[in-house]
Amino acid sequence: MREALFILALALVAWFGFDLLEGQRDTARAERDAAQGEVASLREVARISGEKLTARDAIDLQRTQELTNARTEIETLRAAVDDGRQRLRIKATCSATAPANANAGAGSVADAGTAELAADARSDYFTLRDQLALSKQMILGLQDYVHQVCLR
Repeated sequence: MREALFILALALVAWFGFDLLEGQRDTARAERDAAQGEVASLREVARISGEKLTARDAIDLQRTQELTNARTEIETLRAAVDDGRQRLRIKATCSATAPANANAGAGSVADAGTAELAADARSDYFTLRDQLALSKQMILGLQDYVHQVCLR
């Protein structure tokens, strides 16, 4: 009978031991599954972040190239104006006034040259064109970023 009790106690201890191990195994499996799910989620986040960075860089490259082209055009125009190959004309109208003495032979409006920017205003004109080109590309770049990256 002693041997039977010993075998029964041994079986009971073994059963509790296996039950404890089975619980630890189930806990380990659950932790492993959670970790695998988190890894998959992090990979997806990294993929999306990579795509957003690529889209942002493409937008930046495009807008920077367009800004460079616009600034090159402005500099070419500035050089042409400085060299006298081109003139900066402004859209203006001059009111026709009758001369006080029609026989005086004074020049009329028809004798006047084309309206043009004064020499000291030209640098301001080119500065404004440069700032306008920069602002335009910044705004277009931000709009592209919002549409292609943020709203995705």
